[in-house]
Amino acid sequence: MLRPLLRLLFCIMPLATGAFAADSGTAGFVTKAAQAYMIEAATGTVLLAKNEDQGFSPASLAKLMTMDLVFEAVTKGQITFDTEYPVSEYAWRTGGAPSRTATMFASLKSRVRVEDLIKGVAIQGANDSCIILAEGMAGSEQQFAVSMTRRARELGMETAEFGNSTGLPDGKSKVTAREMVTLATALQQSYPNLYPYFAQPDFEWNKIFQRNRNPLLGLDLGADGLATGFTEGEGYSIVASVERDGRRLFLALAGIDSDKERTEEAKRVLEWGLTAFENRQIFADKEVIGAASVYGGTSRTVDLVAKAPVSVYIPISNPDRLSARIVYRWPLTAPVEADTQAGALRIFAGSRLLREVPLYTVQAVGEGSLSSRAVDAMLELGESLFFSWLWDKSAPG
Repeated sequence: MLRPLLRLLFCIMPLATGAFAADSGTAGFVTKAAQAYMIEAATGTVLLAKNEDQGFSPASLAKLMTMDLVFEAVTKGQITFDTEYPVSEYAWRTGGAPSRTATMFASLKSRVRVEDLIKGVAIQGANDSCIILAEGMAGSEQQFAVSMTRRARELGMETAEFGNSTGLPDGKSKVTAREMVTLATALQQSYPNLYPYFAQPDFEWNKIFQRNRNPLLGLDLGADGLATGFTEGEGYSIVASVERDGRRLFLALAGIDSDKERTEEAKRVLEWGLTAFENRQIFADKEVIGAASVYGGTSRTVDLVAKAPVSVYIPISNPDRLSARIVYRWPLTAPVEADTQAGALRIFAGSRLLREVPLYTVQAVGEGSLSSRAVDAMLELGESLFFSWLWDKSAPG
């Protein structure tokens, strides 16, 4: 059984980690993309990871961050759908009809409503729409790009850099596949009323009709977003989301050789993600998962639980090793309050991290007596020296 083994390990090894194991599955799936990352949304389970933290130029994928800032401003009431922004000569030349890039064909010196600009970006990936929004909201595209990078950090995108609102080549912008999935997830979960713009099939402006650039929308996958990109020398990329039979996946692929291969590979990866996994619950709601050591307290351990049932998606076939460990900053020091985040449960398939779940203390642990604190201090010192010796012995010479 998984959970009794977990508790046994905590009893015999008072480290900051414990582990359990059981048979699960891995798919041995190979993608043609140079970088790839895919998760199941409800559990956060990582289904596919390949060079997921390797940077690449976002190209038009950068427009998703532009949309995040615009959606946030609309949601907070800082701007409205009826707010109008002027089309500057810079926006017109850089991203409009003269640019021969993706455009909504906004007319020079006209004014365009925010909702129409959103449609231009979300449906057509229009560069002029992005620049008009950036200039209107921040005064300049350069200042808007600063806000894009700042917002990336707020979302947990630790390395992403944005040099402009469009993703047009600037020699600065970099993202990773993991970060783009983080951004796509935030867009869908934070702005459920605005996210559907990404799935609208077409857009017309200035009597010019254009279809949605997302090649997955018409493939009966359940796709409802998000964007594609291309960078000379780095290839084709895509960030996609599908929802089918109650299961939502987010995917980022980059470094693909052709437009056609990008569509085929995204479809193949998503179909695999939708059909090759099953959901398995590991811990019930509020079930004690393990315990953490406490020093200087009325108790030497505190129980840990998750805020919700803990489930993961695992491959149906090709068994792999499912393992997990509890990690926390060892040791906890009394007093410890109840319902305090004290660590995390990390679940692995083989060596691949599937998901990480925050863990919280069940009960409070008060500060112990002077004598008990002295005994605990001696135990802590002894354990620190013992495990330090083990680490030294295992370190490469």
